[in-house]
Amino acid sequence: MSQAASAYQGDLDRPIAGAGSSSRKRRLRWGLMAAGVLAVLVGGPAYWLSSGRWVSTDDAYVQADSLTLSTDVSGIVAGIPVREGQSVRQGDVLFSLDPQKFRIAIDNAVANLAQAKLAVESMKADYQAALRQIGAREQQVSADQLTYDRLAYLVKSHAATQQATDDARYKLAADQEAVSAAQAQARAILAKLAGNPDIAPDDAPSVKQAQAEVAEAVRAMNHAVVRAPYDGIVTQVSKLQPGMFLPAGTAAFGFVSTDRVWVQAQPKETQLTYARTGDPVEVSFDIYPGRTWTGVVEDIAPATDQNFSLLPAQNSSGNWVKVVQRIPVRIRVDRKPGDPPLRAGMSAQIDIDTGHVRTLHDLL
Repeated sequence: MSQAASAYQGDLDRPIAGAGSSSRKRRLRWGLMAAGVLAVLVGGPAYWLSSGRWVSTDDAYVQADSLTLSTDVSGIVAGIPVREGQSVRQGDVLFSLDPQKFRIAIDNAVANLAQAKLAVESMKADYQAALRQIGAREQQVSADQLTYDRLAYLVKSHAATQQATDDARYKLAADQEAVSAAQAQARAILAKLAGNPDIAPDDAPSVKQAQAEVAEAVRAMNHAVVRAPYDGIVTQVSKLQPGMFLPAGTAAFGFVSTDRVWVQAQPKETQLTYARTGDPVEVSFDIYPGRTWTGVVEDIAPATDQNFSLLPAQNSSGNWVKVVQRIPVRIRVDRKPGDPPLRAGMSAQIDIDTGHVRTLHDLL
């Protein structure tokens, strides 16, 4: 075959090869489109059926019990045996006030208690003396009555003067009033003895009051030493310095628990349809990427945060717009020895396993 004939034959073959390639592309395109539609038809329902089990949100943060330390007694700060960021155990001393004035208060209260007991014994003796005085005055009244009766009889026969008779009558009346006064005094003493002349000193109201004053002085002495209420870490310790006068109820420095730590999540209300207390949770923290903790739903709040706000939303206006609410969920994190620390305020991601499985019936 000549060279020209071969070139012509090649030109005839090229369009045929191009037509085959175009046909294969069309078949591939239609195949991909069919596969895509099939994936949507099969994968969509499959994803929907499997996705209803989990409640996920990244609106979650670490929370911990925290407080600002203070005490209900006033005094001069004597010692601060902790430093900034120090971990302490429950019962460790955090700071203390000068104990001198509290010791003086205890000594004074103890002395008042002893004096109150002596006063009770004295009142018991005074009561017995008052009873004897009443008896003596009653005897005097009896003698006055006899004298008056005798003179009243004699005056009729002019054997006694009217003046003597009147004097006897006045003396009888005066002694009768003295008996009434002595009886009133005895009743007053008996009232101070709570109506019991044989009362034990410890049962007397005045002694109980003195005992309460001693207890209060001891309590104030104990509260002059502030101890850790639970395991935790102290912070902002520099706000308190030795030698400062700390008024009662004034904030000293901060304290954050290391054991009472949890995650507070705020999922949407529409996500909590099947969530229940006790559901298992997977928790991860932004500060520790690639690490996951297990946990448990401890509590689902009975109300949204909006219900407790100072200025709740007013939904009675004409331009009301519905907003999906968020309900606080408290999650206990299962922590093990050697786990990295969790600090209040850290961001978290939670996935609650509700155990709910969707069915085609739910879809239809």
